[in-house]
Amino acid sequence: MIYQDLHTIEYGKAWSHQEELFDKSLAQKANKEQTENYLLFCEHPHVITIGKHGKTENLLYQESFLNQRGVSLFQIDRGGDVTYHGPGQLVGYPIFDLESFNIGLRQYIHNIEEIIIRLVAKYGITAERLEGAAGVWIDTTMPGRTRKIAAIGVRSSRFVTMHGFALNVNTDLNYFSLINPCGFVDKGVTSMEKELGYAPDMEQVKQETKLLFEEVFGEEAK
Repeated sequence: MIYQDLHTIEYGKAWSHQEELFDKSLAQKANKEQTENYLLFCEHPHVITIGKHGKTENLLYQESFLNQRGVSLFQIDRGGDVTYHGPGQLVGYPIFDLESFNIGLRQYIHNIEEIIIRLVAKYGITAERLEGAAGVWIDTTMPGRTRKIAAIGVRSSRFVTMHGFALNVNTDLNYFSLINPCGFVDKGVTSMEKELGYAPDMEQVKQETKLLFEEVFGEEAK
């Protein structure tokens, strides 16, 4: 897989870059050519995105108010509802041809969850899946304490993916009060910093996540 660190980039620019790689891969498949798998990492300035099945009532403030707070708003073509991206959050966009790994979309999402679960475990954080809700969660059996540390929302066509995951590393969680994250009103959000009591180094987190992508998806490609 080809790794690209886009650093801090405006959401619209990252989306356009994804679409270029996505369209390129689809064209290669249509021509029966070899596709390439890209793993893009970045951080975004403050932005809220609403997925194609998102409900506007989960956006708790008007766009004019968000703009006053320096928060952009995008309606996009991924699955899932509404979420927030911002500084201190590791956002990953795998542009993968799932057929090259011999897996389907469900296993792909399972793999991304597995990568994040293994990653945060390296820092002593116990996280897991929550049935019926994509992403990575903490304290799933404790009503009132269940909280999400990473969101997942993807789009796929002909087994090529785009969009991806957002892991709260050192994120300012106050911005999540602008929305019902992923449509949930009874579950919270958290970050690695909040769970650990200190801010992990973002570059270290990126490198560890990259290695886990190579490990987990490398197992599929064997």
